Amino acid sequence: MSAGIIYEESVSYVEENLMNPRSVKQEEIINDETLDFQENQKESENSELSHGTVQKNEYYSEFTNSVSCWSELPETHTTHIVRKTFQCPESEDCLRTNASLGKHRRFPIGEKMFACSECGECFSTKCKLGKHEKIHTAEKPFACSECEKCFKRKGDLTVHKRIHTGEKLFICPECEKCFRTKGQLTSHERIHTGEKLFICPECGKCFRIKGNLTRHEWIHTGEKPFVCSECEKCFKTKSELTVHERIHTGEKPFACSECEKCFKTKSELTVHERHHTGEKPFVCSECGKCFRRKCDLTVHERHHTGEKPFACS
Repeated sequence: MSAGIIYEESVSYVEENLMNPRSVKQEEIINDETLDFQENQKESENSELSHGTVQKNEYYSEFTNSVSCWSELPETHTTHIVRKTFQCPESEDCLRTNASLGKHRRFPIGEKMFACSECGECFSTKCKLGKHEKIHTAEKPFACSECEKCFKRKGDLTVHKRIHTGEKLFICPECEKCFRTKGQLTSHERIHTGEKLFICPECGKCFRIKGNLTRHEWIHTGEKPFVCSECEKCFKTKSELTVHERIHTGEKPFACSECEKCFKTKSELTVHERHHTGEKPFVCSECGKCFRRKCDLTVHERHHTGEKPFACS
């Protein structure tokens, strides 16, 4: 590629970005959401500089003052300007820099050079090792200015702040429902596609979300990792423990807007509100009788089936 072609492409790129600058808000979001990518690139850049594969950007800064400088660019710099010039011989993937190619080629052969001194787990980059080591130190340097909750990563804090601001940047193209994170949107989109990627190795049941599979597997293992600090009763999920702890604290955060009666859970409030609205959403398929609660319908249906599940011991 000639220097003249490179110059024309670069001028087009500069003019496009000058005519359509990003807003400050967009820049902030992009910077936060891509924090992991940026950190991973630091190692690549350091490696390139230490081996002399990339020249300083003095030639690029001179471009704004003189067009003729492009004819003086050394070959190493013009090669760096062209995107994805390094091809992996194994996968035929193209990458921007030789250092990136070196990192890319570590993955297929499973090479992980950075080992944790605490547990011995290995990682492909120093950046990933640094994030992992915070598990052992419990270091959480990023604090929310609203509620003082702390996080290990800046990106986690950015996502958390959206709880306070109500900001939901990610919109489903099918139903236009909005979400705070890209991950939440991705999980939601599987409702439309019917995709269930996570399969239980024990019973073959499939799930849209990895967390749902993990909780399901505890049925097979009997694991209950969430322990009450007051009575040591154990639960499969954090939400079950949270509801249980309100027995000890007496907390009832859900209040009825009609009579101001309070309840420990949202579901208890929902059932109570049906007293005011008269709603009975659970209908018997045999006789058409309606009930406010699912459990009331289940008991009623036994009159039709004759089922008597409880035997005297």
